Formats: sequence, structure tokens, C-alpha cells
Amino acid sequence: MNKILISWFSTYFKWTLVTNNMKTQVRKSERTFKPNFRSLLLAFTFMLASISGFAHCDSYDGPVIKDALKALDQNNVQLVLKWIEPQQEKEIISLFNKTYSLKNGDQEVYSIVEKHFFENLVRLHRETEGEPYTGLKPAGSMTPLVAMADNSIAKDNVEEVITTVTTHLEQVLRERYAKVAELSKTKDNSVAQGRAYVEAYVQYTHTLEALEHLLHGPISHGGGNAAH
Repeated sequence: MNKILISWFSTYFKWTLVTNNMKTQVRKSERTFKPNFRSLLLAFTFMLASISGFAHCDSYDGPVIKDALKALDQNNVQLVLKWIEPQQEKEIISLFNKTYSLKNGDQEVYSIVEKHFFENLVRLHRETEGEPYTGLKPAGSMTPLVAMADNSIAKDNVEEVITTVTTHLEQVLRERYAKVAELSKTKDNSVAQGRAYVEAYVQYTHTLEALEHLLHGPISHGGGNAAH
């Protein structure tokens, strides 16, 4: 569920803003809705930042491989052990030692061994997430929101994340609310219009249901499923 949300919000960045018509349709409800909505958005933003590793741990510019490179540079395997479980440490320590021992040798051989170390470190980390390993991803493959989350941690400042997420999430919810509110007026006129309403209703309520699950359910690497 977390992965779906992140992908969904990142895709939405490419969409156009809500039309003036939609803003007019929801304006009447804005005063009573906004205070609690703001709190929801802030909580969601901090949740998003807390799961940033889940979304891009298998990319070359993700935190796992960054720590692996630092560990090899400093000959300090402790830097990568946080990404795996205690029972996985023996395998990674052994691979790390073999990799480091070849660091000053033939560079073509070392690049192969280094990649093998990265692959196994990421594979084991993915196991802790309950997710399959699907290979290493190139740098730049992370979604915009996740990149922003990493930057906020590096800069020790979450304000940009909060502003971006709250703005786009509010637009999404207002747009979906406006659509279902408008279609509710004609939902009983015909089967086709009823189905159009149901589709809009499902999109609107499932969006909020997903947010509720993220905010009030347990945060796990593997995510979860919600049903309405």
C-alpha cells in the first residue's frame, strides 16, 4: 500500500492543477474541512519520510548502496548491517570481507565482485521488507517524492516535503470529491450514470481509506492491503 501511494502521488505531479469549476464546487465545505485536513496531511508527510528506504532501496543512488560504498571505502562493515536482520549478518560480513580484499586488485574483477556484494545486500534487505528482489536499479530511478524525502533528511529540513505533499494531496482529494459530488446528482438517472458515480465514489473513498490505513495502521516494509 505504501509503495502504491508513493507511485500514485509521484505520477500525479505530472497532471494539471484542479480547474476553477472544481474549486468552486468544494468551496462551501472548505471552512469546516481544512483544520483537521491540515493535521492529516502533516502526519502523512512524516509517515512518507519514514518509509523512504522502502521505495528505492534497490537503486544505485539509494541509501543501501550509498552505505555499502562508504563501508568499502572505510573498511567498516558495520555501516551496512543496519539494513539487514541479525541472522543475515554472517553472509554479508563474509561477502564484505571477500569484496574488500579484492579492492586494490584487478579493477575489472573488483567491479564484478562489488556488484555481487551490492546485489546480495539489497536482496537480503528486500527480504526484511517482505518484498522480492528484482535487481539493482540505475541511479535516478527513484520517484520525485522519495528523492525529496531523502533531501529533507540530508538538509535536516522537512518543510519542502510538507509543502509539496500537502498541496498535491489537497488537490487530489478536492478533485475526487468534486467529481463524486457532481455525479451523485445523476447517479439514479440511468445505469450508465450510476456506474460512473460508483467509479468516482470508489476512487474517492479508497484514496481516504489508503491514507487512514497508512496513518493508523502499523508501518511495515511490506505495506498492506485495504478493502472497502
